[in-house]
Amino acid sequence: MKKKNIIITAAVVAVAAALILPRFLKPKDAVNSAAAPVVSAEQPQMGTIEIYTDLSGSIEPSEMASIIPKAGGEVTEVYVKAGDMVTEGQPICHIDTKMVDTAKNSMETAAVNMDNANKELNRARVLFESGNMSQQAFEQVQSSAKMAQLQYDSAKIAYENQVEFSSITAPISGKVESVSVEVHDNVGTQNIICVISGEGAKQVNFAVTERVVSGLHVGDTVIISKNGTDYEGTISEVSTKIDDATGLFRVKASLAGADALATSSRVKLTVVSEKAENVLTIPTDAVYYSQNKPKVYTYEDGTVHEVPIEIGIFDSEKTEVTSGLTTDDMVITTWSSELYEGSQVQLPSEAAAEDGEAETGEQEEETTQTEQAAE
Repeated sequence: MKKKNIIITAAVVAVAAALILPRFLKPKDAVNSAAAPVVSAEQPQMGTIEIYTDLSGSIEPSEMASIIPKAGGEVTEVYVKAGDMVTEGQPICHIDTKMVDTAKNSMETAAVNMDNANKELNRARVLFESGNMSQQAFEQVQSSAKMAQLQYDSAKIAYENQVEFSSITAPISGKVESVSVEVHDNVGTQNIICVISGEGAKQVNFAVTERVVSGLHVGDTVIISKNGTDYEGTISEVSTKIDDATGLFRVKASLAGADALATSSRVKLTVVSEKAENVLTIPTDAVYYSQNKPKVYTYEDGTVHEVPIEIGIFDSEKTEVTSGLTTDDMVITTWSSELYEGSQVQLPSEAAAEDGEAETGEQEEETTQTEQAAE
């Protein structure tokens, strides 16, 4: 009897093992091989794409004056030095042009001649009115007086010019950036003797290619960086002519609160060279190319579709789609070797639901098998 019970118990264990062990010993790959690959997908969004370009520029005052003498000569006095603040009309230096005294003598001579001509005119007028001088003779005296007046006026202008040429004054108020002359230096009409930067805001001058200039407009914002500090500027001028020396277009941007930036210092600046607003965008990583033509893969009811598209500008994150998609499409954003027209895939939410159903089914199956084994 005892032997018979042992045989029955062994038979029950064998049946239970036959029902349970195959479930645990089934290869995992065999279970998963039938499952469709999981991919992520999202709908295209309306947004803005901006393409930034890094450039270098030079800091300059918004107003700058380079002083060049109008007459050459010897510098006899220098009244300022670099770093001084000056006001408009303030003396900068004095130049002995060797022409002031000559011009003064000419003016004084012309003044004497003018006085004599006027006296002669007064006497002639008395004679003419009394009938003792002819009309023709009186007109000749009048002409001589007018000529003397013109000669004096011309001599006076020449003298005043020579005085102005010899006394150099500041044409604007501001800071003296440089003084390149000393006392006893001889200067000519080609020498820059002083540079003055105007008071107020500064500006950054830079040059761009034809591709970049098409995206720049007066009023656009630029970011200037120097020694770890950023400054904001506004484009004030965009040249429409190529510079013959560089082959580039010159651009100027005004700066506010940039007094710490030294004149002529080089700075880094960033501009928006291309911009697309309120356009359809997708992740750049979702775009593939076939024979240099862009395409995407879309998801629809578990099926992959290959969709050719046309694109506009793009950066590392977003790409502008000009045709081929709508905001209702689901664009696959993850790579898979199973991405091709007609292949079957599933979204993470679908995979999670399927795993939950499978787990519930397995638990029910195990419960049934255990009950059967117990019977």
